Amino acid sequence: MAGPVDVEEQDILNGILQDPAYAGYATMHIGLSTTTPNEDGTGFTEPVGNAYARVATTGADWGPATGTAPAVKSTTAVKTFPTATGSWGTVTWFGLFTAASGGTPKWTGQLTTQRAVASGDVASFQAGALQLKMGDPTDTY
Repeated sequence: MAGPVDVEEQDILNGILQDPAYAGYATMHIGLSTTTPNEDGTGFTEPVGNAYARVATTGADWGPATGTAPAVKSTTAVKTFPTATGSWGTVTWFGLFTAASGGTPKWTGQLTTQRAVASGDVASFQAGALQLKMGDPTDTY
């Protein structure tokens, strides 16, 4: 399942009904995972060390949502991570977090292509490569 984690789904539903506590996020941080995260946001395993760091993203980096079942919001900007100084392992998922480190995971998405990141590699995602999806027809409700 790719999409918002449980707490974000709750926040979105609350926001739809004008909850003033849900104002969205001015800046989020993209993280990479070597494992498949769980629906509740746990199980997201980021590389440790070797110059790995999350990358900031704002609304200006994303186009408007399009489509239905699922609706999709894609990046319109290239997002580039620091040059790896050692292995990061094979990254398979990305996530959006509320902070540059720690913070709360709010969204996950599976990468179209898994990639082993070795020393000297630069993980970079072209415009459109990272997608947020909601209303995925494989969801069970």
